[in-house]
Formats: sequence, C-alpha cells, structure tokens
Amino acid sequence: MSDGRVRPHFTTRGLIPEIQETPILFLRGSIYDEGYWFLRNHFQYPDLTSASGNLLIGGAVSKAFVIKLEDLKRLPSQTITVPLICAGNQRAEFRPKVYGEQWEEGAVSQGVWTGVPLKELLSIAGLKEDALEVVFTGEDRGTTPNVDEVVPYERSLPMNKALHPDTLVAYEYNGQPIPYKHGYPLRLIVPNWYGMASVKWLQQITVVDQPYEGPFQTDDYVYYPHPHTDEGKSPVTTIRVNSIIQQPLDYSIIDEGAHVIVGLAWSGEGQIEEVEISFDKGNTWEAVTLAQDRTKRFAWTEWQYIWKTPSKGTYPIQTRAKDSNGNVQPEREYWNRKGYGYNAIHRIDVKVK
Repeated sequence: MSDGRVRPHFTTRGLIPEIQETPILFLRGSIYDEGYWFLRNHFQYPDLTSASGNLLIGGAVSKAFVIKLEDLKRLPSQTITVPLICAGNQRAEFRPKVYGEQWEEGAVSQGVWTGVPLKELLSIAGLKEDALEVVFTGEDRGTTPNVDEVVPYERSLPMNKALHPDTLVAYEYNGQPIPYKHGYPLRLIVPNWYGMASVKWLQQITVVDQPYEGPFQTDDYVYYPHPHTDEGKSPVTTIRVNSIIQQPLDYSIIDEGAHVIVGLAWSGEGQIEEVEISFDKGNTWEAVTLAQDRTKRFAWTEWQYIWKTPSKGTYPIQTRAKDSNGNVQPEREYWNRKGYGYNAIHRIDVKVK
C-alpha cells in the first residue's frame, strides 16, 4: 500500500541491456541507496553460480591462486565513499550531437564501498618483473561491434593505478552485500576514474606483460577528437572537474523572492575548492557555499546559493567548479565523437514571474 509520498523515478535509456538514469536533479544527500543508483550495463545480467564468489588471480605472477569470498573478507579491508560517474554522463549536451545513450545529468551516484585493497592481493600473488598492466574480467558477456565472438566485459589498469592503496576489490555497498545489479558478489572500485573502470561481477584478475587491447579498452572509452579519423585519440581515465545545478530545473518558472539554488560538484584530479555562480552569462561570478567533509577525499561536494531575484524576467544561471589542482570547468566541452567526459560550464535558464 502506498504511503502517499511522491517519489522521483528513473529515466529508462535501454532495456536489453538495462540502462537507467537516476533522477539526480531531485536527490539530495551524499549517500544513495540502491533504489536510486543509475544502471549502465553492456550486456545482459550474468547467471551467477556457487562459484561466482571465487576470484582467480593469475598471469605474470609468482603464485596464481583462487580466493573464496569468505576468505577475502578475512583480509585487511578499507571503506571509502566514492561516486561512480559514467563517462557518457551529459552526452545529450554535446554540440554537435553524438551517438550513444543520451544521458542528461543522472549517470552518477555515490555510495560507501568496503573491500580489500587490490595491492594486497597482488602482493600475495607476487608480481613478476615484467608485469605491465592488470586486466579485470567480469562475468557478464555478449557481442559487441567490430568483434566476431562473444566477449566478457573486461578492462585493464596501469600498474600504478592497480597498486594505489584505494583501488579496491569490494564486497560491500553501504554496509551490505553489493546488490546483484551493481556487481554482486565482487566489484572493482577505482576512485577518481570514470565508472567503466569499476568492473562489475568481478571473476578474474590477470597480470599481463603486454598492453591490453580489448574492445572496451581500445575502441570504446577512448576520446576521438575528430569526426572521421582516429588521429589524436586518447584513453578515457580520470573524472574531469564538473558541477551541476539540481534545483531549480532548466526552463522552470519561479516566483520573485529568495530561492535556494542547490547542486553538486566533483573532480577526479583533486577535491573541490570552489564553485562559482553567474547570472549574467559569465561576466561576473560569485562564490557559493560548499558543504564538504574533507575526510571523504573522493566524495562529491554539495553546494548551495541564496538568490534574491532582482526583478521579473528571464535569467541564465551558470556554475563552474575549481579543484585543488587548479582545474576549472571550461566554457566549452571537449568535443569527441563518442561523447565522453562532458564538463563544460553548466547552464540553466529560468523565468521569474
């Protein structure tokens, strides 16, 4: 029986495989339960078995081994708050437009992940001198363009990122087992990188001595800056500094008076230092109020600004964020033909009546 409360709903971007955009513009708070986590799948959900909790670590190591989920949980663990952001978030805002899921702002969510640092497992296995990258294989699989066979979802990390102490093999989300749709029983969590790196339904970890060239590494999740050539291509990795306005909504009509403008900001290259807001197409900027917990070094930043409308009329509202490494949202997006990494200055328009 309904309790009478009105709740926002997902926007469906695909059914097979399932792709759901979270109603981010209506959500406040730093931790999202599974009911509001966006979904981005490449294939159908995998059929899990009793062996799905067994993780194989092998390749260019001294001692390949299989570890069971219950044994993994006995190893030293770490808990971190991490947002996962689809590399295609805000793809709908690219001009000229590009093909792919037409995400708006809602391919992003945040939660608390608990797991074993990957470096702990690699230490047990013992890396060989020629170890170059670490490949992660999920249980989900299917067909993809330009490949003639069924392939798993699989990606690699360079060794320095694999050995980062905050790269986790996670088994809990918000203090509970990871939900099935989000990677149960094991998921790789790679802070500061776009979500494609955080492989779900993790089945196998393979250390390799040659550059990995799977389809989700060298075709998808690559920046192609030109419409018809591969010249200048580069891999999609670190989350770019960004901010969004959650309320008011774009092209909404509001009354004269005081209004609280709220939003989010994030970056994979440092913590958010500043978010500014403009009402005159960027001629002048004012600082907003940040709500931050500096101990959560990967978490996004909530912000707000009290706006006293000057008069009736139409107004553009823009925001730009700056991180601790000096990265600032650009005026224009970095256009690329697959539509990754959108982070141009955010803008909405409102009418004051």
